[in-house]
Amino acid sequence: MKKHNFYAGPSIMSQYTIDNTIEAIRDFAGTGLSILEISHRSKEFTAVMDEAQALFKELLDIPEGYEVVFVGGGASMQFCMVPYNLLKTKAAYVDSGTWAHKAIKEAQFFGDVEVVASSEESNYKFYPKIENVPTDVDYLHITTNNTIYGTELRVDPDVPVRLVADMSSDIFSRPVDVSKYDIIYGGAQKNVSPAGVTFAIVKTDALGKVERPIPTMLNYETHVKKGSMFNTPPVLPIFSALQTLKWYKSLGGVKVLQQMGEEKAAVLYDAIDSSKMFVGTVSEESRSIMNVCFVMKPEYKELEKDFIDFASTKGIVGIKGHRSVGGFRASLYNALPLESVKVLVEAMKEFENK
Repeated sequence: MKKHNFYAGPSIMSQYTIDNTIEAIRDFAGTGLSILEISHRSKEFTAVMDEAQALFKELLDIPEGYEVVFVGGGASMQFCMVPYNLLKTKAAYVDSGTWAHKAIKEAQFFGDVEVVASSEESNYKFYPKIENVPTDVDYLHITTNNTIYGTELRVDPDVPVRLVADMSSDIFSRPVDVSKYDIIYGGAQKNVSPAGVTFAIVKTDALGKVERPIPTMLNYETHVKKGSMFNTPPVLPIFSALQTLKWYKSLGGVKVLQQMGEEKAAVLYDAIDSSKMFVGTVSEESRSIMNVCFVMKPEYKELEKDFIDFASTKGIVGIKGHRSVGGFRASLYNALPLESVKVLVEAMKEFENK
């Protein structure tokens, strides 16, 4: 049975990425060696790293003065790397969900943190409005897409201070004005590659401004200067990331991916809005294109597990909501085909009719 993969991460990969990665595991670049055993210093893998960084810059139209680095530790490591490298006295944060909340907690180890906007009191049902950002902070940090609650900020805000963004789950889903940001980072296991590598787009002139000593591996300058090769990088996920970036380019780039994503989300949200059984959990103006969260109306609440079991008979996997919120979550990342969304919608209608 064909599977329709709605997992929030690790998540669906393009067949192009999977097939090319499998081939590289067997024989990488005609070396007679697997990508799993090749030296990261070999000319063959160095070419992979160079091309992946170059394609990142090309697809996102990253201007001069920025570098793309690949590191380990996930976005959670970036929660401390950002303030380690940028926070002198005080930073501003937008509390838009669980991961933003965790980033705030880490930043408090390095200086004062001012939460300038939050939707916590509403259980994160909307993306908080960003306004009145103080000018005496070292940077403003935002989390653009909130995978657990299904809210998203799909514009690049204009603010009077340096801007940092966690784009783990919506990178490459829309064009981004990178020039507005000092750092954009994210775990790659949603729209880029298998788990194990983290990307960071870093404005180089934002670095080296804090007086505190920074441990070598937590200093962005280390990875910029060494081209992400200071230590052994996560070789396999970077190779897979390159395959994904090549696939994105073959489709026509980020604007095409944006159109595809908006179409998929519209199909699912229309089904939710017209349903007598299912209901969305997010304010309409804040709805995520990447993670669609919904529940059953109160009178059908006891049927949620039954629906998950029913959906599994159609090959649908990964729609159970995060354990902290329950309900359902359908992650519509770039590699998910429209066909899978239509299968989910038909399953919802069939279950409701029963």
